[in-house]
Amino acid sequence: MGEQGSDGGRKTAGAPRTAAAGTGASAASAKKAAPSKKAAARKPAAAKKAAAEKTPGATKPAAKKAPAKKTPAKKTPSAKKAAPAKKASSAPLRKAPAPRKQVVAPKKATASVPAAPAKTVAAHPQGESRTALVRRARRINRELAEVYPYAHPELDFENPFQLVVATVLSAQTTDLRVNQTTPALFAKYPTPEDLAAANPEEVEEILRPTGFFRAKTKSVIGLSKALVEQFGGEVPGRLEDLVKLPGVGRKTAFVVLGNAFGRPGITVDTHFQRLVRRWKWTDETDPDKIEAAVGALFPKSDWTDLSHHVIWHGRRICHARKPACGACPIAPLCPAYGEGETDPEKAKKLLKYEKAGQPGQRLRPPQAYLDAGGRAAPPLGAG
Repeated sequence: MGEQGSDGGRKTAGAPRTAAAGTGASAASAKKAAPSKKAAARKPAAAKKAAAEKTPGATKPAAKKAPAKKTPAKKTPSAKKAAPAKKASSAPLRKAPAPRKQVVAPKKATASVPAAPAKTVAAHPQGESRTALVRRARRINRELAEVYPYAHPELDFENPFQLVVATVLSAQTTDLRVNQTTPALFAKYPTPEDLAAANPEEVEEILRPTGFFRAKTKSVIGLSKALVEQFGGEVPGRLEDLVKLPGVGRKTAFVVLGNAFGRPGITVDTHFQRLVRRWKWTDETDPDKIEAAVGALFPKSDWTDLSHHVIWHGRRICHARKPACGACPIAPLCPAYGEGETDPEKAKKLLKYEKAGQPGQRLRPPQAYLDAGGRAAPPLGAG
């Protein structure tokens, strides 16, 4: 029993050992198996990662998600389509011809040009600054100097006495009519002394063609007497002395000073007044104020020639009733462009004197005028 027991114990003891051994072996194998499972668990993860990197199928889900993100982008075209719908709704506003009105507006503006300057005369045209006005005015004078390089006083005279008498007679008539009348007057009364002692009725008969002949007779006889009594029969060369003579105002005085004595002066006649207001050099209507306003735009040395240029342009192109805008050399500088005929061919028919190939106003014009194509005026009664 004891041996059996011992054997049995051994057996039983051996069994547990084998069991323990088996258990130890199985634990060891379990331990060994655990890493193999972890490795197996790691390998599928790595395999999945590798598969995700290598296989395009793994990127396909991202690609499939990208279209899902693009699907809102597909909705944006619908939003864009909706935007044209809004534009379409605003299309009627465009169809309400705003551009067409803008095309028509300039025509209306040109038609209303004469009225606009009258409202903006006090201020410089289109907000023109003082400096810009001076530059534009002087440029106009330079342009006119090129057009009329032969400009001169259009009254025939040989001395200051003849010029002052002729200028007094030119009131309310043309220089041509005066030039046709004075030859007979000066032939009979060549000096101030002669005219001062003349019979008024005889003088009236000579001056009848000039109009207002009675008043003019009184003036020329009166100024002749003043010259004899106050200035020794000589025409004075000072403004303050000239304006004291009967019938002599500032305009006449400046004509005499500028053309007989070479002293600068501005001649503000009807042509000069009309043009400087059209050009927006001033809005004044009083001749003395016009003289001061325009004189301030130019150096004093330019005054006499400026007067000739402006007056000549007024007589030949920029007429009172229907200016020849289409033939005007300073049209780009003129705020009143469009008041007259703008068609070039029609405007040419409105030109006068040498610009139209017609005689001028002087019977004895300067040679420079004849060289430029000007023609002498016919004497009184010659047609």
